[in-house]
Amino acid sequence: MTMQGSTDQPEGVRLQKVLAAAGVASRRVVEQYIVEGRIRVNGETVTELGRRIDPETDLVDVDGTAVQLDVSKRYVMLNKPTGVVSSMRDESGRPDLRRFTDEYEERLYNVGRLDAETSGLLVLTNDGELAHVLAHPSFGVTKVYIAKVDGAVTAQTIAKLTKGIELEDGHIAADKARLLDTSRGSSLVELTLHSGRNRIVRRMMAAVGHPVTELVRRQFGPLHLGTLPAGRSRELSKIELGALLTLARRDSGVAEAPGEQQENE
Repeated sequence: MTMQGSTDQPEGVRLQKVLAAAGVASRRVVEQYIVEGRIRVNGETVTELGRRIDPETDLVDVDGTAVQLDVSKRYVMLNKPTGVVSSMRDESGRPDLRRFTDEYEERLYNVGRLDAETSGLLVLTNDGELAHVLAHPSFGVTKVYIAKVDGAVTAQTIAKLTKGIELEDGHIAADKARLLDTSRGSSLVELTLHSGRNRIVRRMMAAVGHPVTELVRRQFGPLHLGTLPAGRSRELSKIELGALLTLARRDSGVAEAPGEQQENE
């Protein structure tokens, strides 16, 4: 028989070997997972131990959490400091993301953007497909911001933010909003949004009479900034990566316009 195909073995690779290489568990444990019906390939539960897959095209999840089979992919969380633009090379010569990506062997890119004066959680990766899906405005990944604003924010203002306000580019409402603190003529407000519209948090707060003086993104989808200091980065844990991949695969057909990335704050 003449085998068709390129560099991949047409018959594929045993599922337990692929998952062991991906760091899910030992082959013996993966075999137990298969028998227990805890593994799916392309959405279908696998129970036969001899199952072979193509790691480059097949999608695998364990207990409903997506697994990255390509071990060459890297996923990094950065706490971007203020004064740094979300670009790999800034034409104006401003500080850019290269100072953070140069420490990794892979060529990493940012998922979406934060403006120069906004700090917080930014994902860096060499997984172009995931970056495109998560950054696309239509995907609507939930982000959580904490904004320090001028003035004493009232309960009525919080209600207005969640009910919705009119901006020059249309109606916008926060998924959630809450007042964290008010003191010395300023307030801390937490906003949860899935919008990818340009500088949306700053424009919303200005529209209700409380201009932003400091802004940090604390959460992006299932990822939380935690105690990561400004200017530091770390690789995502397996749990974080699984949650992020699961989110991206859930609606990966949404993205249609390559290269369209908005500033989210």
